[in-house]
Amino acid sequence: MTALRRGLLAAAMLLSISVGRPAFADDCVPLKSTVSPARLAALSRGFNADGWINGAPPGRALLQQLRKAGMSHVRLPVPAERVMPRFAAKDEREASLRVLDGALKQLTSLGYAISVDLHPGERFNRLHKDDPDAARTELQEAWRALAGVIRSYPADLVFAELLNEPDIDADRWQNEAEALAAFVRGLLPATTLIVGPVNWQRADSLPRFRPLADPDVVYAIHFYDPMVFTHQGHWDERDPLHDIVDLPYPINAGDPEVQALRRDLQARGAVKALAMLDTAIAAARDKPGADGWLAPALQWQQQFSRPIIVNEFGVLKAGAPRQSRLRWLAEVTAYARAHCWGWAHWELAQGFGLVDAATGKPDPGAMRALLGAPGRPEGAPAARRDR
Repeated sequence: MTALRRGLLAAAMLLSISVGRPAFADDCVPLKSTVSPARLAALSRGFNADGWINGAPPGRALLQQLRKAGMSHVRLPVPAERVMPRFAAKDEREASLRVLDGALKQLTSLGYAISVDLHPGERFNRLHKDDPDAARTELQEAWRALAGVIRSYPADLVFAELLNEPDIDADRWQNEAEALAAFVRGLLPATTLIVGPVNWQRADSLPRFRPLADPDVVYAIHFYDPMVFTHQGHWDERDPLHDIVDLPYPINAGDPEVQALRRDLQARGAVKALAMLDTAIAAARDKPGADGWLAPALQWQQQFSRPIIVNEFGVLKAGAPRQSRLRWLAEVTAYARAHCWGWAHWELAQGFGLVDAATGKPDPGAMRALLGAPGRPEGAPAARRDR
């Protein structure tokens, strides 16, 4: 693709992204950011397409429906071990890169921006802890391969997320992130990078992470608080959260449903689950809503004037009351819009997904909750503005 064609395609796609619903709250005053406002707008509303690279991709009709509804961004997790020489044979690596190329081709044709997320599993995380030099080599080889695909697409449309949820200590990751960003910048000079802190990329971990020297970076946090609500009905029967179901949001000690759940856990002898619930009830006195949990990230942003995206958040559908789930989703995205943060829901069609299993189409209630008024779920609060 020639430079002229890439430029024309990028302009057309960014125009398609910018039309329709406003990206942020009408009274939002964007930061004086070193990242292009058009690129930040492209990241404003999205979802994770987990499983595309190593499973079945979503259908084109579904992607079109989501794009028409107002989604502008797809976060595309690439299983790190599938593109690292230590963990995958050449044929497997090349096959994964072909799938990535096909995904980028389809998504850009539909008008999406895409963040390519290097998403490790347990094997790389063990290596990362035990052998830093070997891990650095694998990261560089992975990004060398990914860059070979990404550079064929307009830099305004494809973002590079350095590493999902780095599982090492904060000081070490600070140094590694700087070095990895410089390496990837050498491969992709015009691409906006995405990076986040350690400790599951929690909002309260961001204050320990200094902005990188590279100015063209968006900072990613993940949000699942309170975990006892978002992960109730956990898929692993050994996890205490598996024993908790029908917990409403917000969590209030005086709520009859919360009291009934406590009695049920006591009667079943679910000691660990009961302790987790009681901890969440106590925490809710100081942090009744999303704003309390997300405040550390907002304070960091106000200090450093760097853009933020919440590129993972969601509620496991198996155990959560539907209206509470929708209320929580609406609260998170309203807060993000009010503070000019992008967001990407976790995920599309699995346990946390946006798709209605009965119809195979986007859940209208979840879409209204995410995208905001009109149709905000009853009881969903407007975002607080803490400027």
